[in-house]
Amino acid sequence: MLTANQIKEIRVHLEKAQNPLFFFDNDNDGLCSFLLLQRYIDKGKGFPIKTSPELTEDYFRKINELKPDYLFILDQPEVSEGFFKRVREINLPVVWIDHHNIDRKKIPKFVNYYNPVFNTEKSNEPVTALCYQISNKKEDRWIAIVGCISDKFVPKYYLNFKKDFPDLSVSSEDAFEIYYNSQIGKIARIFCFALMDRTTNVINMLKFLRKVKSPYEVLEDNSQTHSMHKRFRELYSKYQKLIDKAKKQANTFEKIIFFKYSGDISMSAEISNKLKYLFPEKIIAVAKISGSRVGISIRGKNIREPVLKVLENFEGATGGGHEAAVGIQISFNNLDRFQEELIKALK
Repeated sequence: MLTANQIKEIRVHLEKAQNPLFFFDNDNDGLCSFLLLQRYIDKGKGFPIKTSPELTEDYFRKINELKPDYLFILDQPEVSEGFFKRVREINLPVVWIDHHNIDRKKIPKFVNYYNPVFNTEKSNEPVTALCYQISNKKEDRWIAIVGCISDKFVPKYYLNFKKDFPDLSVSSEDAFEIYYNSQIGKIARIFCFALMDRTTNVINMLKFLRKVKSPYEVLEDNSQTHSMHKRFRELYSKYQKLIDKAKKQANTFEKIIFFKYSGDISMSAEISNKLKYLFPEKIIAVAKISGSRVGISIRGKNIREPVLKVLENFEGATGGGHEAAVGIQISFNNLDRFQEELIKALK
């Protein structure tokens, strides 16, 4: 959790900002973090970062375009030196809120950085949970729940949410059960797939979510939400077919499911999470092949250290994440060897 002083400092930054720009990771944790802060101050624009795990210098063009007086970076594990160099040149104040384990030496001194991993009482809640500490608006609690369960975290206030919205909840307090088997979980899944739409539709969704009053408005398919629901239906069908293929491999390996696919849409994180829910005792690796590069989402208990250790043997490979959820990028030519070495390491 953030400390009381950190919450106070971030609120001061938010109140100072007249035209803030929010860069957020292109997932539900990033999206909901942004929504909570934007709705808290009723100012600013948001833009999802799709170059995970790094916010690259290319995104500086949005600063030139929108001319913000403050920059907030949410749920982003890495920011390039080139990006920060250009931000520094224009003296733009930066607030970076994150929950990933990173090398603190890489954070420039001019950046206001907040991460409970480095607090005295270390913790690793999703950035959504941190942003809800800051905004603390009861009417936005459902947004906080969406972001948290999407990151496999159930906050204490889920009990209050269940009392307020029993028809959107389930009795279980397991994040996967809530995500896959409740109506608030359906909203989370709608958001997840809607973020995979083209930029125009994502921006329209952000405009709608800035003013939405209740979760029931999201569940209703109407003129304001139609593009979200349409995208959800389209991608969910593709996603389910990939899940069915991956399930057939469940008994292929003793300890690990290593599933590979290709296509125009990357949904590796969503596939790996669902497989982990279906096969909790197995380690899950889902590889999306895109030309010469492969993105792999890996899920498993204490998986981060062995994966990154294996990755050291592959030139040009990158990776990072949490103890139980890791994302990496490698060359397609190294995919089979990486699979072999990972399975060997896990044995």
